[in-house]
Amino acid sequence: MIGAIIGDIVGSRFEWNNHRSKDFELFTPACTPTDDSIMTLAIAKALISSKSDHTDLGEKAVYWMRRIGQRYPYCGYGGRFNEWMFSDDPQPYHSFGNGAAMRVSACGFIARSLDEAKQLSKSVTEVTHDHPEGIKGAEATAVAIYLARTGKTIDEIRQAIQENYYMLDFTLDGIRDTYRFNETCQETVPQAVEAFLESTGFEDAIRNAISVGGDSDTLAAITGGIAEAYYGVPDDIRRPAEKYLDPELLSILREFEDQIGE
Repeated sequence: MIGAIIGDIVGSRFEWNNHRSKDFELFTPACTPTDDSIMTLAIAKALISSKSDHTDLGEKAVYWMRRIGQRYPYCGYGGRFNEWMFSDDPQPYHSFGNGAAMRVSACGFIARSLDEAKQLSKSVTEVTHDHPEGIKGAEATAVAIYLARTGKTIDEIRQAIQENYYMLDFTLDGIRDTYRFNETCQETVPQAVEAFLESTGFEDAIRNAISVGGDSDTLAAITGGIAEAYYGVPDDIRRPAEKYLDPELLSILREFEDQIGE
């Protein structure tokens, strides 16, 4: 899960000022955790506070996204999600925004089977993003993470995504000059997965994700979760990233990692 947070922090300064190159400094004073990190940690808290069979996970997701999210009101939420978070009666709003995929990495790390990864992602997604494309984007992300952490090869992960979710009939070099900012799952998740698939290590995956532009923090958060599951995260990248998290957020990260034995 720290991989998604790192991707978000690194990508935060490029969201509105895309950098179409792999040559940049990872961490600067302009970097910050955005809604991607806040909601990733909220979902992690929902998972570790839910029942062992996760039958109350949807309820917990609503509770923790709102409780934690309201403490960070200026971190970049989308308009409809912000309304949902502060609503007196929060209901799904048929969204297929890429927020469904950027927050779901913990599901892929905690799942004990592929089917459970799918069910967990659906439970935490459908409380807001109940459009089929929203659920699909979140599931594809959780599945890629589960497959990566359970020993599947890059070729096997590519095949699984192409057979069940998205055709990855492009390369990063092929889209770098033309890909533009897009907040939908269907125009963010495939590019994020491809950034991982073309990588040679965790840092390279993050650099790949930034280099194509678009919704940089979210794209890199999705890539970062998958890359962490496959490669792990080097300490010299993890340590500076953790300094961007306040004590409350860092404690949730620690609690989740203790729960899954990392």
